[in-house]
Amino acid sequence: MTEPNDTVPESHTAPESNATTGPEGTDAPLHRRGIKSYVIRAGRMTQAQNRGLEDIWPRFGLTIADGRQDLDALFGRQAPRVVEIGFGMGNSLIEQAETHPDTDFIGIEVHAPGVGKLLDEVDKRGLTNLRVYREDALAVLEQCLPEGSLTTLQLFFPDPWPKKKHHKRRIVQPAFVELIRTRLMPDGTFHMATDWEAYAEWMAEVMEAAPGYANTASAETAPYVPRPAFRPLTKFEARGEKLGHGVWDLIYRREG
Repeated sequence: MTEPNDTVPESHTAPESNATTGPEGTDAPLHRRGIKSYVIRAGRMTQAQNRGLEDIWPRFGLTIADGRQDLDALFGRQAPRVVEIGFGMGNSLIEQAETHPDTDFIGIEVHAPGVGKLLDEVDKRGLTNLRVYREDALAVLEQCLPEGSLTTLQLFFPDPWPKKKHHKRRIVQPAFVELIRTRLMPDGTFHMATDWEAYAEWMAEVMEAAPGYANTASAETAPYVPRPAFRPLTKFEARGEKLGHGVWDLIYRREG
């Protein structure tokens, strides 16, 4: 796959289900527990990345063992809360946290070099509004993040698993988006972006069938929205634009 930060696929699996299938016209089941939508690959660690994991982690790292979070206590304030699943090397998430100091961010990623790099940058830039899990995102959502606590959940450039036999590994599945809905506050948003048109169509099919969501796209662009200014433009995406590659953003709002 192609990814904005040249990293391994994102940190997540999806919920268990034994009944519902994927988008109409496919035989893709919902994610079942044990089917992972990411692959952890070995990679060399730089000195800065090691520093992030070893020295900075105790201040900004979170684990499932910490249990259900009181986010006001965690950040020491009440503020909008954004979670990003699969932040890769963290460039976009760092930029967002630095640009929006009045918003709190939580990143979830299993890729050690990416987590280490992000933590190193958090320390160097003196950021206090960002925390990170190096865990499976499904477990974090289920066990650590309270219901109705998030302003936005971001899923940027997840692995598209393009082969039909691998569609069951795609993170965007009916049970997963329902879990996200429960973690969003009313009117909270689920923002996805992908550079694979077929996956964008899959995302739209899943979301249009999901109860409790409303598409925020205008009639002229639906089901997609123009790239929002608040989503940082990555070097990967900028290169793709010059080559004529498309990127599709979808933003759905929780109703009720």
